[in-house]
Amino acid sequence: MPPTQHIPGRARRTPLRIALATGIALTAALAATAPAATADPAPDAERTQRVEYFTGPGGHPRHTEVPAPKPLAPKEQAKIKGDGDVVPIVEAGPTASKLDVVFIGDGYTASQQEDFHADVRAKWGKISAVEPYASYKDLFNVWAVDAVSRESGVSGDPTSGTVKDTALGSAFFCDGIERLLCVDTNKVESYASKAADPDLVIVLSNSTKYGGAGYNDITSPSGYDGIATASSDHAQSDQVAVHETGHSLGKLADEYWYDEYGTYTGAEPWEANTSKLTADQLVAQQKKWYRWVGRPSPDGGTVGAYEGGGYYPRGLYRPTADSIMRTLGREFNLPGREAMIAGFHRHASVVTAVTPTDRAVRRGAEIGVRAADGVRLRWSVDGRQVRRAEDRSAVTPRALGVPADGRAHTVSVRATDPTKKVRDPRLRALLTDTLTWRVTR
Repeated sequence: MPPTQHIPGRARRTPLRIALATGIALTAALAATAPAATADPAPDAERTQRVEYFTGPGGHPRHTEVPAPKPLAPKEQAKIKGDGDVVPIVEAGPTASKLDVVFIGDGYTASQQEDFHADVRAKWGKISAVEPYASYKDLFNVWAVDAVSRESGVSGDPTSGTVKDTALGSAFFCDGIERLLCVDTNKVESYASKAADPDLVIVLSNSTKYGGAGYNDITSPSGYDGIATASSDHAQSDQVAVHETGHSLGKLADEYWYDEYGTYTGAEPWEANTSKLTADQLVAQQKKWYRWVGRPSPDGGTVGAYEGGGYYPRGLYRPTADSIMRTLGREFNLPGREAMIAGFHRHASVVTAVTPTDRAVRRGAEIGVRAADGVRLRWSVDGRQVRRAEDRSAVTPRALGVPADGRAHTVSVRATDPTKKVRDPRLRALLTDTLTWRVTR
């Protein structure tokens, strides 16, 4: 684990936070089973949460431990239960087949909820302009969950002595670190659970001050991993969200390091973008990002093996010199883009059924699907491909050649994203989906 760091605090403003589902595994708590008396669990004051934070625009992230929030009191639970309207911002398709991004606002009063919705649209516009988001916008639904605060703005903005009464408790100067924007993660979970299927949770805190955080050790009962925070109205706060999704969706490691960590001597990391192997060894052993070695990368330079990453300055290598997993404001490198696209498809299907698949269709009825531009569609009848129907988004069983013989038949479509940005065959398997309909006699 990276060392705990403390940066001199600054003032904060109306915080705009983005609580993002960051890819992080929750350490499971094991129940004591001894028949004799067992030790009491650690009091809430002794529990901590590990967070990643950003010292300034373009800076490298750091980590620290902050106190965990106490369980919600009945009065707080009742307040949240009566709050939290869910407002659609982008509806690309059913939640079951799309990646659902949920924004929750903090520091917005009842009269400022439309301002929150406008901030969500603006923030998502900037996030979705970053590749590979830009090429895969059709995979995302976006929702806003209204959390009504008693006061506008957030604590710690503009100074450490500023205190605001907000729905989620957003606060700069968290643990004495000015740019660290913390929230009550129990409240975040309660609001996020109001959305049907949150995959990525983004909490916008109503502020123009730079700051944010990524809670890297939280897995939600609602299904998302981790929480990230960022201010709503700072021009570069969206980069905090993008970096955190590298963890949550791409399952990517941080590519920065701390000099005090020295030399890595552990096992080969499981993340796709760090390795103990040099470029020559990656290629020779066909490991990790070997398929990309020697290729020019969108974050600049050539894919190879650059020493330093995963918090260690020596003994671990990263694919490129300076991607967004090392420095905010940069691009994802080629291995990172590959991992992100695969992550999108873990939550979202390549193709969406316009005609429901859970009911039989008649031989003359139209079957429709929706897929992004460039996705290949291959139709089949009883497992036999019908080539004349390739890439059509609507067909009829009769036109496909389903006979009127009184027997049961099936019509299927196989959809494949042909992108060359994903080379690993194991990841490419995520880029294909099949839908099937039963045709009535």
